[in-house]
Amino acid sequence: MPFVPATQAPSPCTELAWCLAFAGGKLLLPAGADGLLPHRWATFEGLSMSRHYLGRLDGLDCWAVGVADVPNGWQAVPLRAAMMQFTEPLMSLAGRAAQVMEWDRAHRFCGVCGTPTELHVHDRARVCPSCKQVAYPRVSPAMMALVWRGRQLLLARAPHFAPGMHSALAGFVESGESLEDCVRREVAEEVGVQVDKLRYYGSQSWPFPHSLMVAFTAQWVGGEIVPQPDEIESAGWFDIDALPAIPPRFSISGHLIRDTVERLRGRSD
Repeated sequence: MPFVPATQAPSPCTELAWCLAFAGGKLLLPAGADGLLPHRWATFEGLSMSRHYLGRLDGLDCWAVGVADVPNGWQAVPLRAAMMQFTEPLMSLAGRAAQVMEWDRAHRFCGVCGTPTELHVHDRARVCPSCKQVAYPRVSPAMMALVWRGRQLLLARAPHFAPGMHSALAGFVESGESLEDCVRREVAEEVGVQVDKLRYYGSQSWPFPHSLMVAFTAQWVGGEIVPQPDEIESAGWFDIDALPAIPPRFSISGHLIRDTVERLRGRSD
């Protein structure tokens, strides 16, 4: 059964539930267990500082929970490490929960007048009772561009990547900018080349902390690679049969690169 999102908990709630609990920004998993399984809500009932209803997965209620301390029998795991061991539906749910908890943490006070905010009665929002400013969960769109020419892909690595890892180019969309404009600008800024024939590939919610990655392929039309200082550690053209280490399919970049390789292998020109 697919995930069905919702903001209002039904009555009655399911006895077992998916509880995505966080302490200090890390996801809580049962100590010694292999992943996360549904469990009774009472596990966190006495510890809960905040909780938000997310919807239902496989017919069970889903909750995002914030606690101050790690309860006995549980361990705090970095979100990325936890998500990499989950199935796709649970990975998406964990990402959703993390973003909801970050929004709740960051908007406890009104950004306009400083008054403590309150939860909206019906929507996923926090409202200022004084000036009525409404704060919804933030989504930051970011483009990803995999540049190709012939049988080559332009891959780059940032300083924070794992050793040897290369990936597609990426950057945040600026105010007033379309996704297509962002692709062309970011590619030119990060590696100094020009692209055309943009093709939409897909998107992925990326909860680090609240990005929406929108992926494209783009054909190189001119320019030599000049890495942007402080942003790109190295960049180059790689034949599709001689790629460096690339991200796993956990991220959309891993899918984008592998699927583009298969597409280029099938070209007749």
